[in-house]
Parts: sequence; C-alpha cells; structure tokens
Amino acid sequence: MYHQQIARLFVSLGVTLLFFLHALNVIDIPLLSKLELFAYDARLKISMPSTQDRRIVIIALDEKSLAKMGRWPWGRHHLAKLTDILFDHYRILTLGYDVVFAEPDESSGLPVLNSLAAGPLKNQQQFLTEFQRLRPSLERDERFAKSMRGRPVMLGYYFKANKESDAPSTGTLPEPVISLEELGSSNITFIKAEGFASNISILQSAAQNGGFFSNPVPGPDGVNRRFPLLQEYQGNIYQSLSLSLVRAILGDPPVTLGIKPVAKSAQDMETGLEWIGLGAHHIPVDQQAAVLIPYRGYQGSFPYVSALDVFNKSADAALLADAIVLVGATAPGLGDRHATPVANNGYPGVEMHANIISGILDGVIKRRSAHAVTIELFYFLVIAVTMILLMSRLSKLKGFYLTILILLLIGWSNAIFWRRSDMVIPIASPVILTLLLFVLHNIFILFSESSHKFQIARMFGLQLSPALLEELNRKWKEINVSGERREMTILMANIQGFSVSAEAMQPVELVQFMNTYHTNMVTIIHTHQGALDQSMGDRIMAYWGAPLLNPKHARNCLQTVMKMSQKMKDLEDEFQAKGWPKPKIGIGVNTGMMHVGNMGSDFRTAYTVLGEAVSHASHLESLTKRYGVTIIVGEETRKSVPEAIFRELDRIRVKGHEQPVSIFEPVGFVDEVGGNTRSEVDAYHKAVALYRGRRWEDAKKRFQLLLQRDPERIIYEIYLSRVQYFMKHPPDANWDGVFVQSVAAK
Repeated sequence: MYHQQIARLFVSLGVTLLFFLHALNVIDIPLLSKLELFAYDARLKISMPSTQDRRIVIIALDEKSLAKMGRWPWGRHHLAKLTDILFDHYRILTLGYDVVFAEPDESSGLPVLNSLAAGPLKNQQQFLTEFQRLRPSLERDERFAKSMRGRPVMLGYYFKANKESDAPSTGTLPEPVISLEELGSSNITFIKAEGFASNISILQSAAQNGGFFSNPVPGPDGVNRRFPLLQEYQGNIYQSLSLSLVRAILGDPPVTLGIKPVAKSAQDMETGLEWIGLGAHHIPVDQQAAVLIPYRGYQGSFPYVSALDVFNKSADAALLADAIVLVGATAPGLGDRHATPVANNGYPGVEMHANIISGILDGVIKRRSAHAVTIELFYFLVIAVTMILLMSRLSKLKGFYLTILILLLIGWSNAIFWRRSDMVIPIASPVILTLLLFVLHNIFILFSESSHKFQIARMFGLQLSPALLEELNRKWKEINVSGERREMTILMANIQGFSVSAEAMQPVELVQFMNTYHTNMVTIIHTHQGALDQSMGDRIMAYWGAPLLNPKHARNCLQTVMKMSQKMKDLEDEFQAKGWPKPKIGIGVNTGMMHVGNMGSDFRTAYTVLGEAVSHASHLESLTKRYGVTIIVGEETRKSVPEAIFRELDRIRVKGHEQPVSIFEPVGFVDEVGGNTRSEVDAYHKAVALYRGRRWEDAKKRFQLLLQRDPERIIYEIYLSRVQYFMKHPPDANWDGVFVQSVAAK
C-alpha cells in the first residue's frame, strides 16, 4: 500500500509538471491548445448578447446589387454617387470602405481620349471642345475623391505578410498614428508587415484617414478570434480600419499606449502592452496590439442594407441617420468570407470590423492579461495539492464529489473573471488536469482494491445484492469478519405445511416451485438491502445491519416482509394455473443484539448471525400459524419503526424470561394505511384493553363486532374464546395478560 501511494504521488506530480510547462510555453501540448480554443468559443457563444447594434450599418455589396450594377469593381462614379447619397440624403455619421482601390479607374475610356487629343485629333477643335466639356465626368477617380473630401470617410487597405513580401507594394498609405522612434525603447512585439496594397494617391489623400482590414493573426485552426488594431511597417505604426472609424467618431483623439513594466527577473525588466488609449477609452489588447473580437452574435448582429437600395434611395432613412456605415462585400463570389467562432466559414469580414467598433464603443473587449498565466499556474497548484492530499483519504464516491466540486469552482471562478473583469483565463487546462488526476487516482484504487473485491465476492457474493456488494467493495475497511456484537434485525420465513404439499408434487414441479418461490423472495430481500443467510428447502433466513452498519435495518426488514407477503398473494393465480399448491408462508421478524462474523469449521466457514434474538425470530415464525397471520414481529422491531402501524397480537412469555413480551402483526406504514383499516385496528386495541382490564362483557361485545366485520381474522376468535373462558374462570389478581393454554385448560 505504501509503495502504491508513493507511485501515485510521483505520477500525479509528473502530470502536473507537464501542465506547468505548457502554461509557461516551455512545451506545447497540442490537444490542450485545441481544447482551450474550443472552450473560448463556447464561453463566447454562451455570453454574447445576441442583440442587434443599430448604431452600425453595413452597406452590402450583395448579389442583388451586383446583378443590377454589374460585376465588381464598379466604376468610381458609382461609388461617388453612393458616398454622396449616404452623406447628403441619409445624413450618416461616418463611412468606412472595407475594400481597397489599388488601381485607377480607366473604365470611362479617358486614357484613350487623352492619347487622341494629344495625337491624331490635336488640331480638331470641335473634338477638343467637346472633350474638355466631357472630361470632368470621365475623371471618375476625381469624382470619387471629390465626394470624400471634407467628410469622415475611411478607406481600407491590407498589409502583406512575409510570404507575400516578393510582391511590390502598391498605392499610398495613410499617415501612421505613431512611430517606433516616438515609442522609445519598448519591447512591444507589433506585428510587422512586409508590404501593402493600398489606395491610389488621389483617393487616399481625399479621404479623412484609412486603416488596414487584413487579419494576420487567425488562430491555428484558421478561426478569426483576434484582430490587431495596430501594425508596424518600416518603423511606423498604422491603425486598423475599425480603429480609424472609432477615432473619427470620438473626434480623432491621439493614440496612446498603456505600457506596463513586467519583471523577468530581479535584475531585468521588460515592458508589456496592456491597452490602447483613445482619450478616455482604454482598449485592452495583447502584446501584439490585438483585441479579442467581441462577437455580439451570429451573422446579422448589425443591420444590413443592400447597396442597390441606397442607390435607389429606398433604404430606411431612420436606420441610416447618424449611423456608422461600413461598405463591404457580402456576396459569396467576392470572397470576403471567414471562419469565426460563430460561423464555420461564411462570416463576412465587414461584420468582423463592425463587432470590433461596437465592442470598443461599449467597452466590452475581453483581455488576455499577463496575469492570466499566473492565475492558471495558481489553478494548477491548488488542484494538485487538493487532489493529491485528499483523494487518497476519500472513498471513490467522495472523490468523485470532490472532483465535481473542484470543476464547479473552476467554472465559477472563470466565469467571474470572464464577466466581471473581462479577463480571459484558461479553463480547459485546469479542467483536464483535474480529470486526469481523478482518473489516475481511480486507476490506483482499482489496483489496490482488486484483491479485496475478490475476497468480498467469495465471502458475500451469494448473500448480497449486486448493489450492496458494490457498496461493500467501497467500504471494505469497515468490515469486521472476525466477530462482533451489534444490533440487527433478522427474518425467518417458512412455507406452512410444505412437507405435505411437497410429497404430492412431481420432482420437476417441485424444483420449479421452489425456484420460483426462492427467486421472488430473495429478489425482494436484496432489493431492500438485506443479506441472505440461508435459502434451503422452504426455509429462508436473512438479516439487516451487517456486514455494513445500517441504521434503518428494522425498517428495511419490515418493508421486505410486507413485500414478500404481497408477492405470495400475487403468485397464487400463477401457482393455481400450474396445478401447484397454494402456499402460505409464515415470517418471524425480530430486532436485538446478535453475534455476527465468520463461523464454521476449518473446512468451511460462512458469515452468519447467532444469538437469542435469532432464536426468538424463529419462535415468532412458528407462531404465525397459531394466530392466523403471515408476519409476526417482536417488540424491539415495533419500537424501531414508529412510522408503521402494528396490531398487537398477544403477550407471550419467552423461555428463560419471566417478563412477558408483546408480539405484533404489521398492518402497514402510516401513509399507506386507509382510514377504515386504522379504525378497525383502533377498535381491536380498545377491545384488547378491555380484555386485559377484565371487563369481559364489554370485551366480548367488541370482539363480536370485529368478527362480524372480518370473519376470517382468527385473532378475533382467539380472544372471544379467551373472554368466554375467563368469564367462567377469572384469572388471579397477579395476572399479567399472558394466556397460558395449559393453565387455562385446568
């Protein structure tokens, strides 16, 4: 046992150490990482409000618009018209384009006309005059630029990652929000871009600002959970499209960074990025300046308006008034679809930006603080110490409850961090560590208890029900087979007149009869936690209160015998149909102190009970036929089950005892006995009281009335005959209520 405990300790510590190293990024356990992503997605879905934010409206480049306006990209004059309508007609607050205009719009044919005007037709005055008149309408980029000037319009662009660095950068970047030189000697690990594809200069210079819409940090499974608000390119820091729109709404405050010193060691310090500031707004970010995208719900968490409806001016004016508007592709053919926690692979990228804007304005961005690792390690420490120290001292059931309690505490504390502090703390790793330690502990228990289970199965396998045997396996330390004295309840059951009936049956019928009888009776005994001591011939002996302590041994036994009596009545029709005799059983039940333990010879031993209380139960069983009842219980059994109603049958004097004892017939439990039965029992007890009070005439009348109500109840006849005898031969003054037949007959 000691070696098993040491082995369990070292294995548990080894498993815990692996989790510590994973949390510290020393090693990577891919399964834990995947489960953590799954747990994050689950918490996000459970906690997202699933409401629509009408402050932000998405102008959809959808299939309906493409069918009418033609395939994308549209001419810039259409976009100029779209911009004018949004600001002039619908009075929107600000506008962001989640598309890039990386090349000039030459769809009007202006370059061809320019070459003609400078070449073959340069002397054709009529052509030149008409060309100059039409030229403004053909300069579509200028028209688009004009529609943006002086308005809060943000143009989108994308940065290129390392793998795309061979492609040349195109377009013009907007002004950076800050430079690395201004930041000084910080160790912030901004995501570094190697190139870009931005808008042509005429458009970018006309827009108020711009921001990137590409996401270089999808999860390892390709799911978009994070999005950087800032990226670095050639020593300058640029903002995302969503951040640029929020700044425009807030009056274009400067971007500040919340940098907190973090101790690597006592001598060395490094800086950690905690938040991005926009005036009073602090946006929690990670070390890469990325936010956890605060998805409000599934697709459609923001109103969608078809671009065609804007062109036609049929969109809801109240919806667009003072709205933050994002223009983006939603048609599947345009390819701006992404995997997110709320959609496998069909979530529009433009709605991702809408979620970020909404989350920043509402201040509900979750954060992965540097303290998360410390909290995770604290989880591991508490889990390991608690389970290693306590699990070996608890039963499997209590160990299971402890595990459930730890899991509930992990979930509860994690939910507190998630909801109240907006902090994302790992939950999968603590949960898996708890489950692993629980499984390991139970594996060691399985090996250590296997020998005990084998011994218990040999000793009690035929006596106990599978459920009680399993409980005994769990509590094997409580068993004392060497012998002890304890209070128990025992039943003795016999089939009355069985010998005569058995002689009249064929051997095969007799075997079938006995198998049916014993199977039904033993099943009831096992169902009510009884231990079968003997099941031989027509005799059944069972006990309650051992080998495990059972405070309700008397009640369980009483339930058993009443079920046995009812079952025998239910079997009468089956026995009659087979031509078998109608059996009548007698059952004696007694509660008292008994000796219990392994008893027998050197060749064979059995766990059994002995004592005067056992003999008394056998005597009670023998009296059932005399009193015409199925069950007789002793006085101690009646006292032990106050919730049952009993009929006191008689007072008898047990051999070796001077003081008489009462014997009882159980009528039923209080909540099961009807009013008529209760009144009959009360009337009977009043009649018995009159009998013992020597009021023979009154007792006689009572018993006669009772016999008229129930002619088959023998006990009424017994008392009537006694009353009639005592009316002629009154007992002496010291009579204690015991009727001794030999004395009465004199």
